[in-house]
Amino acid sequence: MVEISAAMVKELRGATGSGIMDCKRVLAEAEGDYETAVDLLRKKGLAKAAKRSGRSTSEGLIYSYIHTGAKLGVLVEVNCESDFVAKTDDFKTFVKNIAMHIAAANPAGLAPEDVDPAIIEKEREIYTAQMKEEGKPENIIAKIVDGKVEKFYKDVCLMSQQYVKDPQKTITDVLKETIAKIGENIQIKRFVRFQIGE
Repeated sequence: MVEISAAMVKELRGATGSGIMDCKRVLAEAEGDYETAVDLLRKKGLAKAAKRSGRSTSEGLIYSYIHTGAKLGVLVEVNCESDFVAKTDDFKTFVKNIAMHIAAANPAGLAPEDVDPAIIEKEREIYTAQMKEEGKPENIIAKIVDGKVEKFYKDVCLMSQQYVKDPQKTITDVLKETIAKIGENIQIKRFVRFQIGE
């Protein structure tokens, strides 16, 4: 049995924002191994985050990000459950990071239903023409095009985009981790990206 010191609990708590008892419990479960304890907390936190996703979000922030040179700007609204959480550094940092991601990745919408149908129609035409050019049989072109459109949605919809600061995660993953850390439901409500000349 490994002795769980107060310093170990403090270090884990500082890194994850979890409660003292949760940190103590997972350190004991992980037999003092820090990395295993972090993984256990993340798994438990993500499970809690899934439970919180149904709760109402009527507070939050509207954040404006203007990129260096003032030729690109983003306005984003991110909601949470309480005014208290909206004022925390963790929440503000999350909102700022989302605004910066939007500036860099230029998503076409939050989810597939937000993407302009004209854009999708154009993509379908291009993919269909490419498949015909490659000599693919007519009967499988539609399936291939559907697959390419799904991939296109993943690339252009904010919630499924790879996070620019950590491409191993999607924006949905980062959102769930933030919900787990903060302990409240959070929702990215809407955004607008402005660029000179667009």
